[in-house]
Amino acid sequence: MTLLVTTHKTPVGNLNLIADDQILIGANLLTISAFKAGKDIKIVKSIPVISDLINDYFDGDITAINGIKVSQPGAPFSQAAWKAMRKISGGKVLSYSDIAQRAGSPAAVRAAGSACANNAIMLVVPCHRVVKTGGALGNYAYGVNKKEWLLRHEGYL
Repeated sequence: MTLLVTTHKTPVGNLNLIADDQILIGANLLTISAFKAGKDIKIVKSIPVISDLINDYFDGDITAINGIKVSQPGAPFSQAAWKAMRKISGGKVLSYSDIAQRAGSPAAVRAAGSACANNAIMLVVPCHRVVKTGGALGNYAYGVNKKEWLLRHEGYL
């Protein structure tokens, strides 16, 4: 299996994408080397469908990322939390407590935060749409300034 890897220049930095066919398995603002060491990878100019939808998102169609299929390994609670995050509409936010409840464990607020921190598919699994109870932005692995930019781009701020 050969994984496709590309980098997009975006207003929040270089967005690295990795896909297995048409399924996005990683998206980050770090380095390509952070992806799946030991797998066969092919650096490409763009990943069919996925790259177009990412470009559409940054061009203003904030719903475009909803059309990207994703897959990442994780514990059952993390999977449920990531599924809940994907249901947050652009321009809206949920609290870590809301995510815990929607993932089936209302008391697991810290685990919801951990699911955000361990999310390997930033932007498309929109952990940037998860905030503290009361509306404070909270943390973001790539810096609060990037979280703020994304939420502003989506019309929340």
